[in-house]
Amino acid sequence: MLVVNNVRLQFGQRILFQDVNLKFSAGFCYGLIGANGAGKSTFLKILSGEIEPTNGTVGIDPEERMAVLRQDHFAFDEYTILDTVYMGHKKLYEMMQEREAIYSKEDFTDENGLRAGELEAELAELDGYEAEAQASTLLNRLGIPEGSFNKKMKELEDIYKVRVLLAQALFGNPDILLLDEPTNHLDLKSISWLEDFLSSCDKTVIVVSHDRHFLDQVCTHIADIDYGSIRLYAGNYSFWYAASRLARRQRKDASKKREDKIKELQAFVQRFSANAARSRQATARKKLIDKLTPEDMPATTRKFPYIVFKPQRECGNIILTVENLSRTVDGKQVLKDFSMTVAKNEKIAFVGDNIQARTALFQILAGEMEPDAGTVSWGQTITRGYFPRDNSGCFSGDYSLIDWLKQYSDSTEESYVRGFLGRMLFSGEEVFKKTSVLSGGERVRCMLSRLMLSGPNVMILDEPTNHLDLESIATLNEGLEKYPEVLLFSSHDHEFVDSIANRIIEFTPGGVIDKLMRFDDYLASEEVQKMRDELYQEHHELSLQ
Repeated sequence: MLVVNNVRLQFGQRILFQDVNLKFSAGFCYGLIGANGAGKSTFLKILSGEIEPTNGTVGIDPEERMAVLRQDHFAFDEYTILDTVYMGHKKLYEMMQEREAIYSKEDFTDENGLRAGELEAELAELDGYEAEAQASTLLNRLGIPEGSFNKKMKELEDIYKVRVLLAQALFGNPDILLLDEPTNHLDLKSISWLEDFLSSCDKTVIVVSHDRHFLDQVCTHIADIDYGSIRLYAGNYSFWYAASRLARRQRKDASKKREDKIKELQAFVQRFSANAARSRQATARKKLIDKLTPEDMPATTRKFPYIVFKPQRECGNIILTVENLSRTVDGKQVLKDFSMTVAKNEKIAFVGDNIQARTALFQILAGEMEPDAGTVSWGQTITRGYFPRDNSGCFSGDYSLIDWLKQYSDSTEESYVRGFLGRMLFSGEEVFKKTSVLSGGERVRCMLSRLMLSGPNVMILDEPTNHLDLESIATLNEGLEKYPEVLLFSSHDHEFVDSIANRIIEFTPGGVIDKLMRFDDYLASEEVQKMRDELYQEHHELSLQ
């Protein structure tokens, strides 16, 4: 158990949170949420002891071991991959190092022998003889090739370093596990494995993630940072989100009778109690939310943007034809003889680890990059809207927000342009804020304002969920579900992809898989899995030649 007593954190005049009193118990997974800048990662650092709170204490049983997912990708560059994983269990790793040093001595003494015997016994108690097997299993599950385990960390790409650091955190069965964005840079198979691992974990788990599907799959509780404090709620993220919307509506309607509010709440609780994805979650949730009252509902200070995309005209019958497209980027061929035809009402999600291929394709389709070979033919009725993964080029110059958006408007009415900024929570004097000082999330909201303003009937969106908070992601999700025309997009958010897409195109190292189906059906398809395995195997064999 992890106990937080009267914790307060203050930087100068700014108070992130205060009077925080919480107990995190074994057998439960807590999703830590909050608006951007609310202090999620900072709170994890307080729990781990990396940061001292201004006031208050964090208590942990002396017999319990805590593990933390580290974010420093370069701290272990001089260590092998296996040693880096072992270092997740500091005591065990130190014993292994001491044992190795003793056995490597040329002048092995009786005293060395006695100490070696002690170490062997202590290692056995800590399951040290299973260390290599456990570390190898974790690395395999996270997509690290077995032949690379004895390489140094500096030989790995950054996306694989992150996976090794996750294996380090999970190694040795820690009693308390703190995970900050654990799904970053994981492939679909690794995320699914991690979800299963954490869902069956009987330890204390606290996780920060912007992946709503992941939070829904693993979390039994939500810890919400808001109103300068942190409160616990039973249920996963979807329950918290729907409950907060219901609470907001009920509080706004002050004239509504209490009995009517309770009936609405009971119906809401019954619906969510019946839809738990996992039995452990269902048991934990039902005990607590059956007792929920209107006063217990999750109030929030967060504002939700209003996102509605209205095309200025309907698409004709001919949308897009791509034939034999090839492109090399920085000396690497990322597209080779790629072809597709896009039909009316299709919402296509491009998935897979090959980010360069997706981005190059989107840039070509948007007219921002020329292919090395092949053709792109758009229908005559098509108007395109493009959201680039790197939007820095869209904000050159030192415009105010309202002048920036006016560039893309046919209307000269300032109130008209203000309306689109207001939908994305830029109101009052904020519309005169300079584009040069915008945060990543603010830039994304500006780009979405521009898309709503332009009214395209085909949208090309390259990772539009990056930098957004969970509430904005959920609102964008709803807006794109209702969008009536054609959508080509990519996102790391599982729920986002599954709820929007009706066609999946995956770029694998060995080729392309193209299926007309929802994302969850795609992941569950044995036919797709067989195709993926064959393509990866073919690529592996070619790389060995």
